[in-house]
Amino acid sequence: MDGATTQWDWKIIRAGEFRLDGGSMFGIIPKALWSRWAGADEANRVRLQTNCLLLEDGAGHLVLIETGYGNKFDAKNRSIFALEDRWIGPALAEVGIDCASITDVVLTHLHFDHAGGLTHLMADSSEAVPTFPNATIHCQRREWEDALANRSTMSKTYLRDHLDPVTDQMKFIEGEGEPVPGIVVMPAPGHTWGQQAVMFQDAQGQVVFAGDVMPTANHVGLPANMGYDMEPYTNMCTKRDLLARAAAEGWRLVLDHEPGSAVVRVECVDGVQGGYRLIPATG
Repeated sequence: MDGATTQWDWKIIRAGEFRLDGGSMFGIIPKALWSRWAGADEANRVRLQTNCLLLEDGAGHLVLIETGYGNKFDAKNRSIFALEDRWIGPALAEVGIDCASITDVVLTHLHFDHAGGLTHLMADSSEAVPTFPNATIHCQRREWEDALANRSTMSKTYLRDHLDPVTDQMKFIEGEGEPVPGIVVMPAPGHTWGQQAVMFQDAQGQVVFAGDVMPTANHVGLPANMGYDMEPYTNMCTKRDLLARAAAEGWRLVLDHEPGSAVVRVECVDGVQGGYRLIPATG
């Protein structure tokens, strides 16, 4: 699918900064290289962001792509991941959006840093409740089944308190699809088997949010894949195809964990590792 003709207004919603181990983020790339690109703190962690997208079509759809890590982590885990004291609820409120007004949530996959904000803790309760009570939540059926079965290289990334409270809100896609008119999803396997990329158009052309296929600008090199990937080689092939098409068709890509300029264009460059360079672009 190449996307529908609906033109969306959209903005990035930064739902909270966090940190993950640099070696895990760059897989087979040695620290001597990745530390030049991303740096690391005293615990060997690199800076990351949870970039979510808010889309409006003027026809009643208010769509959120991704939800960040939410507000349910205890002090120990907040310290481990250096979670910023911020989550999607207050981040949306900053731009005048009530969570109850979101009509649809589209997720690339269900790891905690993407789906954690589906639910939240009230100030006076320890029970997780839906953050977007009126929304239909869309993901690949394979991703949902893997999440419930905890099929992952990481034992604590598919967390049931993110998922169980929203079971009745879920709507599943199998392969390519159009979960909301004008928003197209397509399989993007490698990081997880059920990951999907999300495509839509605005006044400038095609925009693609590809999840953890290429989480930051420093992952543009084809070998730069995460140790967290279920299938690093598959992810590399997915990324290669994404970059080739983005360069050929003039797509803008939005990078889900980039703490700097998260909207980029792709340029073919001879002599550069992997053959591609990312150019910061406007949203």
